Order: sequence, then structure tokens, then C-alpha cells
Amino acid sequence: MSADARETFRELIERDEIAVLPGSFNALSAKIVEKVGFDAVYLSGAGVSNAKLGIADVGLATQTELRDQIEYVAEAVDIPIMSDADTGYGNPIHVRRTVQLYEQAGAAALHIEDQDFPKQCGHFDDKSVVDPETMEQKIEAAVDAREDPNFTIVARTDAREGLGIDAAIERSNRFADAGADMIFPEAPLDEDEMRRYAAEIDAPIMANMVEYGKTPLLSAEELDEIGYDLVIFPNSLLRAAMVAMLDTAEHIHETGGTADIVDDIASFELRNELTDFEFVQELEERYAVSEK
Repeated sequence: MSADARETFRELIERDEIAVLPGSFNALSAKIVEKVGFDAVYLSGAGVSNAKLGIADVGLATQTELRDQIEYVAEAVDIPIMSDADTGYGNPIHVRRTVQLYEQAGAAALHIEDQDFPKQCGHFDDKSVVDPETMEQKIEAAVDAREDPNFTIVARTDAREGLGIDAAIERSNRFADAGADMIFPEAPLDEDEMRRYAAEIDAPIMANMVEYGKTPLLSAEELDEIGYDLVIFPNSLLRAAMVAMLDTAEHIHETGGTADIVDDIASFELRNELTDFEFVQELEERYAVSEK
């Protein structure tokens, strides 16, 4: 992915209108996001953990596993990619390498969080956070490591649950002062808290809409009115796909076939469209490739 994508992402978060990023978990889901018309796509660490590894979002997916997914997605889409980077996978030196790997792989932005090890989903209970000085060092390392100044560094704080909203706001402003381009105050409990974040954090902020999570589900328009600059829907596509796959697998198990649900399954035409089969055919004609 080119420097143009990183510049485009910067423009998205600096414009007056809120940026909306559905979450992807692989190249195909990212292509769907692009096809529908979104300006950027989010790569979810939880999504990669769930879909690639079949495990929960508890910090088991590695730096290189996420980096590989970024590269696959960057090869598949032209829109900018914002990726989850968990805690940066270690100390500030690890964070430095994470930024370098993610930028080289094609990401336009990443976020790192202040959770202690082992990290877990921000909408799980019983999380703990590192001291703010440690996180500030990570942010400074991230900023130093990026090659393109338009590569966006987002700092996430999970302090709300254990330390309260005042501490989360204080940390957010400290992280912005340390060099973060945007702040991700995770898991506010109600709209009043969201308005406090928008009013009291002196930096662009992002929201995380997690179905059945701790935060109220608001529309992009509502979040824009509150003062948010970006919103992700990190696992909406994955969780919708989970239901569809379960329903289809159960139907095959129960009936032994799919003839009566074929209308609920992607057609050959749709699958070919989403996977660029027509482009492959054009290449076959151009290079006179024939099947034997």
C-alpha cells in the first residue's frame, strides 16, 4: 500500500465528517468492506484471533500473525487499513519493531493499548493497565519508528474499568502529549461518559461499537454529533458470518443438503465478483493462457 493511502487516512480523520471503518478479519472481508463503498477498513485483532486461530481475544495472536494479515489485506484492497496492535507486543523496543513491520506490510494506522500482559478484549471484565509512564514510552517509540509521518499512531486506554473515567481522561491527554495522533478511550459505559471523552480529551478520538459490549451502540451520525472523529465496528461482519455459517452447517447436518437454502448462499457470480475472477480471465486472454 502506497504513501497515498496513509495520506488519505490522515485526511479521513482530520475532516469534519466522522470516519466509519467496519472491521475485517481477512482479505475477503476487507474486499467486501471496500466493495460496499467505505473509505477505509479496520483489521481486528479479535477477528484474526477468532477467524485465523479459532481462539478468544486474550493476547495469543502474535505480532507476525497480525503483520501477515495486514499484508494479505493490503494486497487485496486499495483503501487504507487501520490495524489492531494489541499492547505493541512487549516493551518500547518491541513496539518500535511492531510499527516498522505494520507500516512495511501496508497499514496506514495502528493502535496500541495500555493493558498489562496478558491483554484481552476491551469489553471483557477484570483488565489491568500498565502505569502511564510505560505507555508514554511506548508511544514515543512508536512515533520514532514510523518512516512516513502520515502513518497514524493511535493510543488506546483501558483504564476506565479499573481506575475510573477521570483516570482514563488524564491518561488520554498524557498519551496525546506523548505524541499519539488519536486517542481510543475504550469501553465508556454510557453516552454521558462518551460526551466527557469528546469534551475533555484534547485530541481526535475514536469509538468502538461492539455488539453486546459495555458501550451503548450509537450510529455514526450520533457519534459525530457527540464529537467523535472515527468509529470502528470491529467484529460485526465476523459475528454475522458466524451465525450464517452455523445456520448453514446445522442445516446440512440435519437435512443432508443445501437445495432448499440455495438462495441464502452466495452465487457463483457473486463469489467470482468478490474474488476478481473476471480480472484473472482478462489476464488469461492477454497472456494466451490455456488450460490443459
